[in-house]
Amino acid sequence: MPHRNRVLPTGEIIAHPARGTFTGNRGILVDRNGQMTNRQWALKAWITCVLEFRGRRRPIAQPRTWTELFFLDEAVAFAAGHRPCAYCRRTDYNRFKALNGGVKANDIDRILHRERLEGRQKRLHSTRMEDLPDGAFVLHDNTPLLVRRDALFPYNPNGYGPPITRPKGQTQALTPPVLLDVLRGGYQPMLHLTSAPGPA
Repeated sequence: MPHRNRVLPTGEIIAHPARGTFTGNRGILVDRNGQMTNRQWALKAWITCVLEFRGRRRPIAQPRTWTELFFLDEAVAFAAGHRPCAYCRRTDYNRFKALNGGVKANDIDRILHRERLEGRQKRLHSTRMEDLPDGAFVLHDNTPLLVRRDALFPYNPNGYGPPITRPKGQTQALTPPVLLDVLRGGYQPMLHLTSAPGPA
């Protein structure tokens, strides 16, 4: 039985057996027995971490410490509203920070928190399809789609489906605006191999 710790581009947390290529957290989301609660977040600092760091290992879903979440790739983490960890991903974090004009993590976290949620629901951002950078996510016909060059890749927890031609016109972005700006500035998120090999 898989743990409920897989994050979708919409920010929802579901149970799914696929491992993902990144982990991360939003604070403590399990009870004293290690069972996932209904909380979607406990901290405003939503971060994305590497799966392996200096050979460290830890059991999943431990009480009284941060709860591990998993993402198909970094574009999904961005869409959900997570940023790079400043500890295990220092180089990526420094690049991310530079593209935000050197704004400190706490300030970025506050901005992101306003942009990713509307009450308890995922906040969508109206934009034009042709204005979106590679690595962004849109919600089109109720389906999360990765933007990559002139194509859209349908999301699935196991990987991306066959691409469709990227249309023009109005759409709803899942990726928060501050993260869209980072992508426009040249940040290249690591993508799952089903979107084609290599970074965006």
